[in-house]
Amino acid sequence: MTADDELCFASAHELAARIRARDLSPVEVADAVIERIERLDPHLVAFCAFEADQVRAAAEEAEQAVMRNEPLGPLHGVPISVKDLIFTTDLPTVGGSKAYVGFVPDEDDIVVERVRRAGGIVLGKTNVPDFGYGPTFDPVFGTTRNPWDLTRSPAGSSGGSAAAVAAGLGPVSLGSDGGGSIRVPASFCGIYGLNPSFGRVPLYPGTRDTRFPGFSGWESLERIGPLTRTVTDAALVLDVLKGPDPRDRHSLPDAGERYLDDLDRDLTGLRIGWTLDWGGYARVDAAVATLVERAAQVLADLGAEVETACPGFPDPAATFGTIMALDADLRTMRELVDRYPPGEAPPRLVTLLEQERSFVDASSAVAARKSLYNSLWRFFEHYDVLLTPSTPVTAFPVDLPGPTEIGGLPVTDPMPLARFTAPISLAGNPCASIPCGWSEEGLPVGLQIVGNHLDDRLVLQVSRAFERARPWADARPPAASAAGATASVSGRGDLHDHS
Repeated sequence: MTADDELCFASAHELAARIRARDLSPVEVADAVIERIERLDPHLVAFCAFEADQVRAAAEEAEQAVMRNEPLGPLHGVPISVKDLIFTTDLPTVGGSKAYVGFVPDEDDIVVERVRRAGGIVLGKTNVPDFGYGPTFDPVFGTTRNPWDLTRSPAGSSGGSAAAVAAGLGPVSLGSDGGGSIRVPASFCGIYGLNPSFGRVPLYPGTRDTRFPGFSGWESLERIGPLTRTVTDAALVLDVLKGPDPRDRHSLPDAGERYLDDLDRDLTGLRIGWTLDWGGYARVDAAVATLVERAAQVLADLGAEVETACPGFPDPAATFGTIMALDADLRTMRELVDRYPPGEAPPRLVTLLEQERSFVDASSAVAARKSLYNSLWRFFEHYDVLLTPSTPVTAFPVDLPGPTEIGGLPVTDPMPLARFTAPISLAGNPCASIPCGWSEEGLPVGLQIVGNHLDDRLVLQVSRAFERARPWADARPPAASAAGATASVSGRGDLHDHS
């Protein structure tokens, strides 16, 4: 790798510190990342909107601010990409939909405002499937590929964000997660994906503004969080994004604490429960189960009290589907379908609109959601942390809509990848996916770390402890050095032991 390539794999925390110290120029960083995107992204299709001149101009402005000794924000000069379901005023927000081609919002999403205010440079928009439904097949911009194996999918809907970060196309991407859309791509691409507590990071216009059907659904499910290569970077970005905003009635007050502080804690005596099957209804591939079990043992070796345990709720798949429909504005969504050319409306959207649901169905789903959360808070009376696989499988072939089998049995579930993530989306608990190893095929496997209500700090601390024991940030996917290559990680299972 060249020196510029190594610069592209530097953490946001390091880049910001070096820029503040005048050891590194924002322009130097921007030029390295731009060159890398132009070289690798034609093979990955991680980006759907990218203007090199715009990025350079922002970097030059950031450099002038340094030279003028102006106060610098915590992300000053750091390039950050933004998922194309998050509004940006200087780049199109298409959401992977032919109904929004050429749409440029008149206001930034709150998180973009905060990134800019912190000195971050918006690098571009990352690819998504049509309104975030499914793996990252984008009918407008093309299909995103997994940097670990270009024949495999990065999943969705933050697939472009995860692929970009994994391949060194910027240290951070902002993603969104309504059922697993940060955690699943993070797992498939071997990076860290943080899904903060519901309300921790305010959202608007996305999911909140009914002027934009397709973008305005998922109000009670969606969260925005960072995809990064290190836990420290995720904490750094969360410190920038958190805090209330009157445009989001769900947003939480800010107690003034910094998640970047006190990341390194002793896990001795921490109570951890882990499950591979949610008590019986979920399946998982053997390779994933083995690595997740080993990850649980790593935390036990660090002093935590670890045992198999499960909150014990019934399969919430039907509940999730009904809540998702309830969050959608079905009337305007039907009008939106009419904007598509005949026969080109996304099948998942058509299915959502065609399925008959009664008021009783909706009421029952709301009640089931309450019961699920009650199971979780009771679980957390006895445990501090819950562990599960992030996904039941590793990355599947890029031309498929999902895995065809799990645990050796055919897939019949309409949302098989969200088996472990969707229940936590319904509850709103803080959670993350962290790399816990690679399969014999060289494909990443993720561990989901779930915290108690509003305990984002502990999720980050447990993540950091695992990262220190089994670091992954130096792992480089094959596409990061030679686009077109497929993964080959000879004999690699567990992460390296650096404890």
